[in-house]
Amino acid sequence: MASPQPPFTVRLALESDAATIAEIGVHVFTISFGHAVEPQSLATYLKNEYSIEAILKDVNDPSRTLLVSADQNGQVVGFGYLTRGSDDPCLGHVNQKAELQRIYVHNSVQGKGVGSLLANSLESLAQEQGFTNLWLGVWEQNTGAIRAYERWGYQTVGEHDFEIGSDIHRDLIMLKSL
Repeated sequence: MASPQPPFTVRLALESDAATIAEIGVHVFTISFGHAVEPQSLATYLKNEYSIEAILKDVNDPSRTLLVSADQNGQVVGFGYLTRGSDDPCLGHVNQKAELQRIYVHNSVQGKGVGSLLANSLESLAQEQGFTNLWLGVWEQNTGAIRAYERWGYQTVGEHDFEIGSDIHRDLIMLKSL
């Protein structure tokens, strides 16, 4: 008797995934942050960050590794980035660090372990590449994400402001030793 297939898998993102990643990015960002950003600023941000062209650039960027999570039918339902060479002033004393970026999970599968699976996969990838610390920025009002990162062992170590158009927001900087 064959063992059951896991409900979700993780793999490297392919260029052919760019449209789906862009769609999930727009959807999740809009649901999570759209209420706090002026409509024109939101539209510009989404065009710059989540166009198919922007995602293709990220997929091919040697300083980034994009992973996707897919369901049993192969449909991409989430994605996350491991970014090498990024930094924040509050992390100047931290060595061998990489950034965990954009763990985005479509709301239709949130709460089903996709985010944890992506985070664990990105952490393993970082360790394989010799990193001993992983950091991230998370919007201070994204309490659900903050709780998830805390469950996964991240601790707040600083904060910084970021702009979307004329809107200024605050990110918490969180760090985890691997």
